[in-house]
Amino acid sequence: MILFKNIKKGYENQSIIKDFNLMIQAEEFVTVIGSSGSGKTTILKMINGLIKPDEGEIFIEGKNIANENLIHLRRNIGYAIQGSILFPHLTIERNISYVPRLLNNGHKEKTKQAVIKWMRMLGLDEQLLRRYPHELSGGQQQRVGIARSLASSPKLLLMDEPFGAVDEITRSHLQAEIKGIHEQSKITIVFVTHDISEALKLGTKVLVMDKGLIHQYEKPDKILANPKTAFVQQLIANYKK
Repeated sequence: MILFKNIKKGYENQSIIKDFNLMIQAEEFVTVIGSSGSGKTTILKMINGLIKPDEGEIFIEGKNIANENLIHLRRNIGYAIQGSILFPHLTIERNISYVPRLLNNGHKEKTKQAVIKWMRMLGLDEQLLRRYPHELSGGQQQRVGIARSLASSPKLLLMDEPFGAVDEITRSHLQAEIKGIHEQSKITIVFVTHDISEALKLGTKVLVMDKGLIHQYEKPDKILANPKTAFVQQLIANYKK
């Protein structure tokens, strides 16, 4: 699904990503964890072209994204971030249907079916459709943000610490819901988090990064059983406390 080849990225003469190479198979749920400034979000944003590498190439389903129309690319990749960032002047229905309306060429029934499908998948009452974001709780807003990112039925979903702004109970429910969605839809997910427990709980594979380098990329049980570097060992030690 995704291939990074020899990626390098820096800001103001400071190297952030150093010769980054990674292959993500279709249908994986990859959680990305690392220290602050390790390059997690930079790598995520490179996938949909929000950040361009200084060197190297990125391929999605075998196509070099440097040669693709980025607007079209982004419309076919779900993107959910912390806080949901909904359009405040649009109803919940209009928020969720924003991208499907663009892709379905005005096919109202098809768009409506997509909205209802993802509302139900994320445990959102259909009575909320006519409300506005400020009328919803934080947890409901986050669910709407995820529903919006999935409403176009993308093959790929990018998530950047999407549950970081909600309480622990809501977070646990959202984790269960996104894991269930992955199991049912087989969508490929790349999920950035700062929480090792969340990374191990959700990921079919966990990518551990520090200072722009990959320290380990394996299934959660293998990382727990055999941490490859001192940095990974420290993460695991904190998780086991």
